[in-house]
Amino acid sequence: MAMAAAEIETMIKEALPDAQVRIDDLRGDGDHYAATVISTAFAGKTRVQQHQMVYAALKGRMGGQLHALQLTTQTP
Repeated sequence: MAMAAAEIETMIKEALPDAQVRIDDLRGDGDHYAATVISTAFAGKTRVQQHQMVYAALKGRMGGQLHALQLTTQTP
């Protein structure tokens, strides 16, 4: 079962309240997304740590409900 882009955005914003989130459906299938997440919480973190924070926000749905998520993370 695919996840809606709005659900992904909501979950990320719940974990990172100051985040600016942009979600793009790459194939129109609700299963392959690209996300750009900008948050002050990423300051001082490596890119891997930033991505881990986003994956943690998705509460284990990666690889199940959400098949593919291309991530771009930044600090403001």
